[in-house]
Amino acid sequence: MVARIAVVDPLPLFRQGVASVLSAAGHSVETPTDVSLWLRRAKSSVVLLTVRSERDWDLLDRLCGAAGHHLVIAVLDAESAVLGARAVRTGARSVLARDVAADTLRQTVEATIGGQAVMPADVAAALAGGTPPNGQRALSAEQLSWLRQLASGSTVTQMADRAGYSERAMFRLLQAVYRQMGVRTRLEAIMRAQESGWL
Repeated sequence: MVARIAVVDPLPLFRQGVASVLSAAGHSVETPTDVSLWLRRAKSSVVLLTVRSERDWDLLDRLCGAAGHHLVIAVLDAESAVLGARAVRTGARSVLARDVAADTLRQTVEATIGGQAVMPADVAAALAGGTPPNGQRALSAEQLSWLRQLASGSTVTQMADRAGYSERAMFRLLQAVYRQMGVRTRLEAIMRAQESGWL
């Protein structure tokens, strides 16, 4: 699906690089000086907006509050759960770190156009009320082993038998691991472990 995309960033080289990557993927990309005016002319569009200052936050708020069928992807200087969550709460559909690889940029834009919200796991955890990964304690080798077993499809009963615990004790131990990771469910724990490169 071809989309009209506006890239808003203070650095011309960054804008040109993003435009080049997305144009190569078949999208119509522009770098307007007045994105509000551009949006009035573009019926269905995507805006990649770099958010660095309070002025940028105000623009994000105005763009997300404007009428029309457009999507805003907030581009942040560094991965920050707090800033990413703020961007989503302001109305951004997706959140992207400014230093991502070209493939990640392209995939995020295409997933957003396809109706998905894309963001780093720590942003999702912050939105869900969890603890960001950078605030977590290190997991033990045994705890990592449990996560690997869960990811490979083992049941809690099977894991308890292998580890020599009762099923009830294994559930409690896994709940402690989830809390330590700042997640609430088995699925969140597996996803966090995959993103952290533990599996």
